[in-house]
Amino acid sequence: MAAPASTGSPVPSVSAGRATAAVRPRLSKLERGERLLGFALLTPAALLLALVVVYPVGNLIWTSLHTVKLSEPWLGQPFVGLDNYFAAWEEPGFWHATGNTLLLVGLTVPGALVVGLGLALLANQVVHAKWVVRLALLMPWMLPLVFVGLVFQWFFDTRLGIVNDIVARLGFAPQPWLTSPGLAQASIAIAIVWKSSSFVAMVLLAGLQSIPRSLYEAAEIDGATRLQQFTSITLPMLRPAIVVALIFRTITAVQTFDIPYAMTGGGPGNATETLAMYIQKTTIDFLDFGYGSALATLMFLVSMAATAIYIRYVQRDPLDG
Repeated sequence: MAAPASTGSPVPSVSAGRATAAVRPRLSKLERGERLLGFALLTPAALLLALVVVYPVGNLIWTSLHTVKLSEPWLGQPFVGLDNYFAAWEEPGFWHATGNTLLLVGLTVPGALVVGLGLALLANQVVHAKWVVRLALLMPWMLPLVFVGLVFQWFFDTRLGIVNDIVARLGFAPQPWLTSPGLAQASIAIAIVWKSSSFVAMVLLAGLQSIPRSLYEAAEIDGATRLQQFTSITLPMLRPAIVVALIFRTITAVQTFDIPYAMTGGGPGNATETLAMYIQKTTIDFLDFGYGSALATLMFLVSMAATAIYIRYVQRDPLDG
């Protein structure tokens, strides 16, 4: 069989192709100047980020690896490695506070999402006086956390609270809302959902207003019902906004301190003590900064893990389902 005729054009070798790809075009003087300007503009922000984020987190981790007890200064600050983390693993109080925190996360994050979504859908229907609706949505979010806790403490007070007054008028027996472990958890969850759902509603309202109206018009032409439009258009297109709201709501729920502290102080007993309250008690009351830093590091890692999970899902195409 005759060999195929040569085309006359040389075939580049693999090594030659790699060498050609490795050669980068030289930057012009203007491009180098723009790159240096970009680095110069980013340097202050990078330094500020290192000052307010990297250094505190690094110092927190460093402290968690040492024994730092202000109540026993003669011990110094010896390096103990992961002993503080092992101590947390074996401490029942840590697991109890973590369980209370996860319970509040499980109650308040979906609760705030559902209530916030309903408020956002309602506000999105308003055509006139939109700024009034948005201001009304933001008012609960603008209130201080401790103030909200004190208000709801009065609402759920056993003798003077408005909730038991309504219960009595309906013919039922008053309930010990803040002195029963289960009812106290429910009361705190209601207060947190009321406080946080307004922020979730504002985030979702911004997402709703970014959905093109043409998608709904095409769905109406095809005969889709309102429910089908909501499940096939609104929810998929709203996924990025939902994830952003869930990230902020989950992080704040993991770090819950003010409202439970103002309503129950962690009681009855330590039935409503959250992880943030346990860290505060360890560091401020017992002056054990090494162990408290280890607990804070664990809480930070949990928040970062939840954020990473949410971000992984938001990168998907909203219309993939």
